[in-house]
Amino acid sequence: MNHFRLLPLAGLTALLAACGGDEGPDRGALVDPPATLTTLSTAQIDAGTAASGLQALTGKAKCEVKVVALNYHTVGPNDEKTNASGVMLVPGGTCTTAAALVAYAKGTDVQKPRTLANPADSETFLLAAMYAAQGYAVVATDYLGFAKSAFSYHPYLHADSEATTVIDSIRAARNAATGVGANLSGKVMLTGYSQGGHSSMSAHRNGERDAAAELNIVAGAHLAGPYNLSGSFKLPDAIAGYQFFVPYLVTAWQKVYGNIYSDVNAVFKAPYAANITNLLPNPTLTYTTLVTTGALPGAKGETPNQARDALFQPAFITDTQTNNNSPLYLTAKKNDLLGWIPKAKVLLCGGAGDPTVPPAVHMNVLKADFAARGVTNVTTVDVDPFIRATFGPGGAAPTDPSSAAFATYYANYHGTYEPPFCHAQARALFDTVK
Repeated sequence: MNHFRLLPLAGLTALLAACGGDEGPDRGALVDPPATLTTLSTAQIDAGTAASGLQALTGKAKCEVKVVALNYHTVGPNDEKTNASGVMLVPGGTCTTAAALVAYAKGTDVQKPRTLANPADSETFLLAAMYAAQGYAVVATDYLGFAKSAFSYHPYLHADSEATTVIDSIRAARNAATGVGANLSGKVMLTGYSQGGHSSMSAHRNGERDAAAELNIVAGAHLAGPYNLSGSFKLPDAIAGYQFFVPYLVTAWQKVYGNIYSDVNAVFKAPYAANITNLLPNPTLTYTTLVTTGALPGAKGETPNQARDALFQPAFITDTQTNNNSPLYLTAKKNDLLGWIPKAKVLLCGGAGDPTVPPAVHMNVLKADFAARGVTNVTTVDVDPFIRATFGPGGAAPTDPSSAAFATYYANYHGTYEPPFCHAQARALFDTVK
């Protein structure tokens, strides 16, 4: 993992973030010149997709891909002036046609130093192979609070700041285009996976609402995103990964809104309450070491419900599940993505067996919400049959919860198996409008 030194201007940006106000650089302006890290040849991309088994979905590379690091000005959830970093993937070689720009938002990340401006990053490589090597330009943000960003925390699943960070990455890519040899057509497509599905849809909604004259958004493919956050809090059982995602959300929303709790000990149990406020994202710990070091429960093989009950005070859980006036539920309603009407085509993708972001709770509820309001330009795809056929023992999902096959299958479903299939569906949509 590369660690990036913050440039002096980033320190100035942090000062401006503390002061707020309207002075300062335009959103999307570059903090420093874009830096070309490497160029991936078509042969390198094909070797990588062949070795990983991705090539059946991505196809062979048509373009070489230039990997460019970006650092750009943006704002925080309360309009604080700050910056974010990210990557731009520029198709080149024999690909000279003007390219549509795919703006991508990544899934939940717990490692603060991680940047997508890393050719060896598996998520970056997937974007390069699936989109850039097929003639699309790509820009992907690291989000606020990660990598080169001087912002003091990550406002996890805060819809409006996710939207501004993604929209400003589009502006940054346009500002960088000439200097890195990118020929952009002006068309914009939005996509993201998991948290990124929530982020990309937030950017789609806000972009059409607030920047329609600037952004020619022609499609959005929002993949396995948690669009119905308030509804998810009413579920009696915890999702897979609960001990990571929910404390991340609770502490982030407390920083944004200041009203989720007045005493951290009333929400979290000991020993976790002592260090939870600034635990995520973490400068050194990974998903694995967060639990093996005891920073979060899970090292003893707890079920999601057991991990939830070890981490949270029972009164807090009960209040969120049963009280429609609880601060967490009301804040979740603010960050739901129901009730809007997209102008551009929308694809929603998920897998029915997803134990982390169940489509029955999110994708299907959102699709029904669109349908109830007469929205007709939204389609849904369930990639579960592809996942079962490819990764299920004997081509079927394992059914014995005590088996090793069951544990492996569902541990890998959301983070490993599902994304490439949904990305292939996204590119199929984009190919119709590029």
